[in-house]
Amino acid sequence: MRKHTFASLAAAAALSIFILGCGDNGNKTADNGSTSGNKDLDVVSFSGGYGLDFFQQAGKEYEAKHQGVHVNVSGSPRVWEQLRPRFANNTPPSLTWPGWGMDYWALIYDKQVMALDDALKTPAYDGKGTWGDTFEPSLLKLGQYDGKQYELPYHYNVLGWWYDPGVFAKHGWAVPKTFSELLALCPKIKAAGMAPITYQGKYPAYMIQGFLFPWVASIGGTKVLDDAQSMKPGAWKDPAFLKAAQMIKQLSTAGFFEDGCNGLDHTESQMEFLQGKAAMIPCGTWLFSEMSKTMPAGAKMAFMLPPVVDGGKGETSAIQIGIEPWIVPSKGPNTETAIDFFKYMTSLDKAKQFVEQKGTLMAIKGSDQANLPEHLKLPAKLFKESKSIYAIEYDQWYAKFGDEVKNAMSALLNGSKTPEEFVQTCEDEAEKVRQDKSKPIHQMGPLK
Repeated sequence: MRKHTFASLAAAAALSIFILGCGDNGNKTADNGSTSGNKDLDVVSFSGGYGLDFFQQAGKEYEAKHQGVHVNVSGSPRVWEQLRPRFANNTPPSLTWPGWGMDYWALIYDKQVMALDDALKTPAYDGKGTWGDTFEPSLLKLGQYDGKQYELPYHYNVLGWWYDPGVFAKHGWAVPKTFSELLALCPKIKAAGMAPITYQGKYPAYMIQGFLFPWVASIGGTKVLDDAQSMKPGAWKDPAFLKAAQMIKQLSTAGFFEDGCNGLDHTESQMEFLQGKAAMIPCGTWLFSEMSKTMPAGAKMAFMLPPVVDGGKGETSAIQIGIEPWIVPSKGPNTETAIDFFKYMTSLDKAKQFVEQKGTLMAIKGSDQANLPEHLKLPAKLFKESKSIYAIEYDQWYAKFGDEVKNAMSALLNGSKTPEEFVQTCEDEAEKVRQDKSKPIHQMGPLK
């Protein structure tokens, strides 16, 4: 997850020099036409479940291919705290994945991020087509602003629900595909001594991603979500939002959520699921990587789409995705070489390696042909076959508004707000965003 004081709304200057992809075919980089001389790259990355080792190894490989280039890769779990003063002092790194705590968009508005449109038109690292054509286009759209590309995706997440197929098989339970099937299944799960559903109560974004947005999309279609994220007046009070909030309340009132899960953080609730105390949990495809070192013996996990609403207007194959983007700071050192290094990082061979080593999905076309871990096979298939892809972006564009929606979701789940009060609160906060003329309003459109 990513997260505004804005000094400027102007777009960053476009990259003026074409970058020649430098792969095993011996092509040179675009830094003054060669790689000779000192080309130190300062690469700073968020260090979470995927660590830094893959990027560090890629840096060594790149150095071996490019004489005179030195790649230093560093980072931490709270890397944004180190990066904020560097951007403020005009000493940013060459290339960075700043993590969910960084306000990317404030940097973009303030001309601190390079527009990469020209670079994307240059050859891919392996020389096959343009670099831009190697990315999944729906994922590229999430890094665009004012007609230009500022953020680039690396790995991506598919969001949905998870269940243990062994537990379901043992009890003869079928995975619920509709909300009515879910309501019929939940009493059977409770009778078996398990909570039907748990969630990461301390972090309400999980419930927005796992319950609210999927059911809004199912009830009214993804255009309702697009209108809400585009701050269209009245959109957050659309009947689809109210109905989705009522469904969440219905599950809570019926006792289908695990007792006490409002007080659990992400790893605690996920361990409750893996220990068999709850049958289902909302989460993204990072779940396995995040929990693999602490998974109880015999525990399994399989992906499922959130049950759709019977008779809804939305596409039943609609799928929610998210990216963690990399950026090239406009004032960083050796930006052209940094772009070429990221070309190398996003080459198909490296993308496949990342899939297999880190157990996640990559934004590069064809990377799903790698040896996918079992838990990723269905999400990859759904992403490829879905007729409708959507993402939650409003909390990145409007940080305070995003916090208020999360607070309202917590209040809905703990019973201090009714569904009607929930949607009214969201709409009232959206009006504050519309009235704040110091901030641009983003327009969300279909990704696919």
